[in-house]
Amino acid sequence: MPLPSRRTLLASLAGAALVTGCSGGSDDGAEGGRGAPSVSQEKRLSARAARESADLLGQYDEALAALPGLAGRLGPLRAEVERHVKAFGGAARPSASTAPSTPPVAEKDVLKALAAAERTLSDRRMAALVDAPAELARLLASVAAAGAGHAYLLTEG
Repeated sequence: MPLPSRRTLLASLAGAALVTGCSGGSDDGAEGGRGAPSVSQEKRLSARAARESADLLGQYDEALAALPGLAGRLGPLRAEVERHVKAFGGAARPSASTAPSTPPVAEKDVLKALAAAERTLSDRRMAALVDAPAELARLLASVAAAGAGHAYLLTEG
């Protein structure tokens, strides 16, 4: 029995996200998957994805400011999130170089919060595939997969 293709798996995942109610719907007046998306819809989807990645990048910066000892573990993930911001057309802010005065936080709590943020954003991006044009859908799917991988890495070890 042949294995399903990546395209089949991606379509199945996107369909499962819709069936389970993960779709946030469309608040931009688009027709929700019927017909070709407009250029302005694509720009809105890209801008939203860039903002969401920038927000996630800020969470990584806060985590690193609170726990600089996690730089070896979080640094590569943060760098990838920064690339995601740029891929969606956003401008990444520089990483925080000085730690603000923060109350002590537990490492496990920081990692758990980052993993939850990665999972939530990954799920949101999978749901957005339905309304995205082909090229943006591929980027969203790739970044969603990376986010799921980040969530896994943050919860392991």
